[in-house]
Amino acid sequence: MPKQVDHEQRRRQISSALWRIAARRGLESVSMREVAAEAGMSVGLVQHYFASKEEMLAYTSTHLRERLEQRVRESIAALGSPATPGQRLRAMLVALLPTDPDSRDETLVGMALFIRALNDPALATRYRHGRTQLTTAVAAQLAECGVHGDGEVAADTLLALIDGLASDLLLGHHTPAQALRVLDDHLAKTTRPAIG
Repeated sequence: MPKQVDHEQRRRQISSALWRIAARRGLESVSMREVAAEAGMSVGLVQHYFASKEEMLAYTSTHLRERLEQRVRESIAALGSPATPGQRLRAMLVALLPTDPDSRDETLVGMALFIRALNDPALATRYRHGRTQLTTAVAAQLAECGVHGDGEVAADTLLALIDGLASDLLLGHHTPAQALRVLDDHLAKTTRPAIG
């Protein structure tokens, strides 16, 4: 009897190979042949699952979004119950920072996809959609904290801070403890007196 092939598992295997390459050196000159070698497959097998590099990048961007969403859910769940709105907001934002090897790789892949999106309209559209969803989620959490004013602007400001702190963490300008101190200082000013 022929062996059953899990097609989604194969796609994940190929995406993970692309992920490792992106985390090491970005995506600008990556080829299907290089991804195939990293995945331990033939180019033909990779092309069976992804007809083009663009299709592979779109799948990888979806995979990244799923991992980020999972990390945020786990970070909030780790708070236990009952958690305050301020604690949930902080947990959500901390989950977006590269504070360990896995989140560092995810951040590097996200940056590689962002750079690629600058010259890829389809990928740029996916990036903007994901960013809008994230802004909406942060704005909703800010509203639960009782923050008044333009929640979208406050959410965009927090996400810009997270982007800057992520860059500083990747470059070694900040340690995770220093980055969290900056975030906590900003949250205390943004959500005062609601954060707890």
